[in-house]
Amino acid sequence: MKYLSIVLLFATICLIPLSGCDNDELVELNDDPTAALELDWKFMFTQGIVQSAENRFINGRVHLNLASGLIQQMATLQIGGERGSGDKYMRHLDSFDGTMRFFYPNALKTLAEIIRQTGPDGTNPSWTNLNQMAQVMYIIPMHIVTDLHGNVPYSEANLGVEGIFFPKYDEQEFIYKDMLAKLETAANTIGTGPDDVGNADLIYGGDYDKWKKLANSLMLRLAMRISNVDPATAQEYVQKAIAGGVMESNEDMAWLQMASGPSQWFNQNGLSRAMIPDDWGANNMLAKTLVDWLKERNDPRLMIYSGGIGVWGGPYITDYDAQKGMPNGYDAETIREFEDVSEAIDRELTYSRLNPAMLDVDDPFIFMTYAEVEFLQAEAVLKGWATGSAEDHFNAGVRGSMQQWTIFDESFVVEDADVDDYLAANPFDGTAEMIGEHHWAANFMQWYEAYSNWRRTGFPELTPVNYPGNVSGGEIFRRIEYFSIEVASNPNFTEGATLPDDVMTRMWWDVN
Repeated sequence: MKYLSIVLLFATICLIPLSGCDNDELVELNDDPTAALELDWKFMFTQGIVQSAENRFINGRVHLNLASGLIQQMATLQIGGERGSGDKYMRHLDSFDGTMRFFYPNALKTLAEIIRQTGPDGTNPSWTNLNQMAQVMYIIPMHIVTDLHGNVPYSEANLGVEGIFFPKYDEQEFIYKDMLAKLETAANTIGTGPDDVGNADLIYGGDYDKWKKLANSLMLRLAMRISNVDPATAQEYVQKAIAGGVMESNEDMAWLQMASGPSQWFNQNGLSRAMIPDDWGANNMLAKTLVDWLKERNDPRLMIYSGGIGVWGGPYITDYDAQKGMPNGYDAETIREFEDVSEAIDRELTYSRLNPAMLDVDDPFIFMTYAEVEFLQAEAVLKGWATGSAEDHFNAGVRGSMQQWTIFDESFVVEDADVDDYLAANPFDGTAEMIGEHHWAANFMQWYEAYSNWRRTGFPELTPVNYPGNVSGGEIFRRIEYFSIEVASNPNFTEGATLPDDVMTRMWWDVN
């Protein structure tokens, strides 16, 4: 007891000088002079755009090694890890986890905070242009997440600042209808506010008219996605999108110029980085399905997509007729039987590689193309949801796709005369199948969209592989499984997720 009294007396003496201190001085002592007291939401918008271009992890493990193989535009002989997950229908946690693992805490978090801070209750409620542009940008990674998984956290996502740490899972129908409504609002609002986004916009440099076109074009994409399950809502928004004004040329394409540094994870093009020798996707070659399709039509894009046959760095065999795609679903042993040879196959000396001129680390990352918008409109005309000529939209889509690639390299010029010759040799036959096949070919390096649009349309007709040990029974995945940590930690998972959580469970819009 005597000891305790001494301690309390000593503590009281020590507090006497503190009680006389100036409280303002104490506050100043706790201020970090190097820390930002306010965030620049325009700067954060720039960050959100770059984060939406994914990173080396997502691009390598999900976009390339999973989606491009499922859609049979790339192929690999490798097995194990993320390599071959899409080519051979194998389970790989990084490939399944990647989008939820990285989009939610990065792009979606950044953009959600911008939307909150430039909204009615935020610090800059008058910045309506930035608010609505961030909303459009948010929907780009968000719809990829729901298209890959199904029901996902949406209405309560990124609300940790409000104490929601385990967000509920929203039904995909709700998510889609809410995204469509938000895109309509954005298209009608962008350009009406007093704020100037300017150079913080790395896509269009602050051109509000182009952002309105992007909002309407995304609306058209999402509306067509639900056309099989909810045609009434789809038609409504297709017509709103077209009436509001969609992309009209390759000048309206949404793409981001990446940079060589300083960070290979943030600034560089993740697809390009993943294809560098010894990286995650370097062993991928152009798939036989794609190369054969292009060659059968004498398509000038073949020698844009393909850099030829040869070891990395060249020299390459660039003769058009010599190009050869790798079949999906084979390994280093079984490919010898397919090729009817006894010796080992050197993939680099046998199959066409993705053009190295499209793989500079500072090459563009494409969010949406004008060609896609034309193919969607052609399909809408066939459905009776839009006026005009399906053939004209189809031809414009082909032309747009063939002539868009100069943003990667000036040598990728396809002259109007060459497009005319192609269209004369491959005239539109008036079918959704022909639109769907050309839409698929145009979605090269847009593999998420190619995969989702194929599930919706069924075109082209792809022959599944049946590699031993695959997890789908020899069928192309209808979705991918959820982020494993989210499954284990979010108590709302079992109540709201798309279940059973396997690759053959269909999501709401996938009814074809």
